[in-house]
Amino acid sequence: MNRILTALQPSGILHIGNLFGAIEPMVGLQSDENENLLFAVDYHAITVPQKPAELRRNILFAAATYLSVGIDPAKTILFQQSRVSEHTELAWVLNCISHMGELERMTQFKDKSQGKDLSVSVGLFAYPILMAADILLYDTNIVPVGADQKQHVELARDLAERFNNRFGETFVVPVPQIRKEGARIMSLDDPEKKMSKSAESEKSYISIMDDEATVMKKIKSAMTDSKSTIEYDEKRKGLANLLTIYSLVTGKHVNQVVSEYEGKGYGDFKVGLAGAVSAYLSPLQEKIKGYLESEDALIKILDEGAQRAQVIASKKMELVRKKIGVQL
Repeated sequence: MNRILTALQPSGILHIGNLFGAIEPMVGLQSDENENLLFAVDYHAITVPQKPAELRRNILFAAATYLSVGIDPAKTILFQQSRVSEHTELAWVLNCISHMGELERMTQFKDKSQGKDLSVSVGLFAYPILMAADILLYDTNIVPVGADQKQHVELARDLAERFNNRFGETFVVPVPQIRKEGARIMSLDDPEKKMSKSAESEKSYISIMDDEATVMKKIKSAMTDSKSTIEYDEKRKGLANLLTIYSLVTGKHVNQVVSEYEGKGYGDFKVGLAGAVSAYLSPLQEKIKGYLESEDALIKILDEGAQRAQVIASKKMELVRKKIGVQL
C-alpha cells in the first residue's frame, strides 16, 4: 500500500492552477490501495505576514474546497498542519542535519526573496525543511507536486538518506510524482510564469470563486500571439496554456478542442473557453458555499483528521527521539 501526501498553503482564494495541479489529482488517487493524507500547511503560510482572521478564513475555505472537489475524509486524512505538533518538532531535528548551501540553492526562496534583502524571514529560508518534515513524518511513498516543487521533495529525499545513514533506517525515501498535463498552469498575462495568486495583477489567474463575467473578462484579456489559427504548439505558449485549461475543464483531449475551432479565431475560442471554465466552476462554487455555512462541521472534520494523523506522527517522532538519543 502506498502512502500519498499532498499539502497546500491556505493563503487566499485558490486558483485553477491549484485545483488541477494538486487537489483534483488527489481525488483520483483515493482508493483502497492507497493511504492518503491532505492538509492545509498553515505554518508554511506564516513565512510571510498574514492577518490572523483572514488566515483562519482561508484554512476553512481550503477545507471546504477539498471536500467540494471530492476529497472523502473516510479515504483521505484531511487536517490542519499546526494541529499536529510533531511537524515542527521533526523540522527542528532536520534543521540540525541540513546544510546552509542546500537551502541557499532553493529556487523558490530565490524567487520569493528577490529584492527583500535583510527583511526576508528565517521561516521563508527554512521552510523547505518543514516541508521535508511534513513528508518524512508519515513515511510517505509518493508526493504529487508541480515541477517547481520537485526540488523540495529532492531535499526531503536527501535528508531522509542522510538521517538513515547517520542514525540507522528510520525514514522512507519519498518519490515525487509530477503530473504531465495540468501540473503547471501558466499565468494568463505572462505564459512564461506559473499561475500564482500572489501575482501583482488579478488578470493573471482565475480564482475558483470567480463569477462568469470575471472569467470572461480575464480569458478575453489573456495573452496569445499574432497568429490566427487555433493549434497546439508549445512554442505558442499563451495559446498552449489556454488549450490545456480548456482540456482540463471539459475532459476533452487537446486535439479534439483544436478540431472544434478549425477555421475559427481567438474571439470564438476565448468565448468558448470562458463558458467552459464557468460551467466547470459554478457547481463547485455552490458546494464550497454550502460547506462554509457549517463552520462547526468543517472544524470537526479537521479535528478528526488531525487525531488520525497524530497517531502516525507520534509513533514516528518517538522513534526519531530514540535514534538521536534524547529519549530517556
